[in-house]
Amino acid sequence: MKAGKPDLFIFLVVLFLLALGVVMVTSASFPRALSATGGADPFTFGKKQLFFTLLSLVLLVFMINFDYHRFRRFTGLFAVLAPILLVLVLFLGDEINGARRWFDLKIFNFQPSEFAKLALIFVLAHYLTEIGQEVRNFSTGMLIPLVYVGLICGLVMMEPDLGTTIVIFAIFLTMLFAAGVRIFHLFLIGLLAFGAGVGLIIMEPYRLQRLFSFLDPTQDPQGSGWQILQSLMALGSGGIIGLGLGRSRQKFFYLPEPHTDYIYSIIGEELGLLGTMLVLLLFFCLAWRGYKIALSTKDHYGSLLAVGITSWLVVQALINIAVVTATIPATGITLPLLSYGGSSLGITMLAIGILLNISRAPRES
Repeated sequence: MKAGKPDLFIFLVVLFLLALGVVMVTSASFPRALSATGGADPFTFGKKQLFFTLLSLVLLVFMINFDYHRFRRFTGLFAVLAPILLVLVLFLGDEINGARRWFDLKIFNFQPSEFAKLALIFVLAHYLTEIGQEVRNFSTGMLIPLVYVGLICGLVMMEPDLGTTIVIFAIFLTMLFAAGVRIFHLFLIGLLAFGAGVGLIIMEPYRLQRLFSFLDPTQDPQGSGWQILQSLMALGSGGIIGLGLGRSRQKFFYLPEPHTDYIYSIIGEELGLLGTMLVLLLFFCLAWRGYKIALSTKDHYGSLLAVGITSWLVVQALINIAVVTATIPATGITLPLLSYGGSSLGITMLAIGILLNISRAPRES
């Protein structure tokens, strides 16, 4: 059967977010760009982001026209390559701010955990499609995939990267739910994950400190509570319509990583409540159309891929926004399509291209 047209609505939403991302990265990174280049080029990060964006658009267009079923033959490769890269980065990766998460490829930093998210989606979609109704069996439908997901999460936590670990586990749970796993089994695993999360927080003093700072950042305003207070100050000072594009004050070395983890705060400061609500609306639209594609496609494998990709984007966006608005304790994670980064943007756009390719498949009437 001839393939249909890709979902134009998602395509337009993604284009708008990409354009906003280039503009906001350029603005948010201005002081750091001046510092990094000795005053020579205040737009260095913005130009790199524009390059990454154009390159990722090529990936997107390619994936729209690449039959996603072909990925099934590489499932075994994805399953093996993801943990291998996560192990290698622990020994060979560059250490940045106390974490080993990246390989320095000169043009950009490659983050294996970003690849692991997409690889996990391919592996789970293939496995859950193969076992069919056996997903309701606890050992087949829950324990076997949990062992693999546990391996991936454990390696990511060794970097350490709690935020990405949460996103990966959320992808796992949503895909199992979509595949038809028993709710009671999900509830048991949810309890296990909660207990593990509490244990991880207790084991590391800096995570406990983040928790206490989240509860009352004013107790240590110059230390652990600094980034929370500065983020809230940025959001609050923007008001309804913002201070104006390029007029952020918090990006001048008050906010940590204003062009990556805290770009939503800069959006709030420069574009105001209207800007932040627009971003939320756009991610809501991505969720709506993504899950609609998953529900309407006749192909079970494609449906599960769509669920995994959509959940990845939406959950990561919600976690980032929750952190910068002090809704949850701080954990370093970027805002998809908006934050600065080469490998993360490229892999994200590759995934969206797959989602758009799935949208071309025959639908349920």
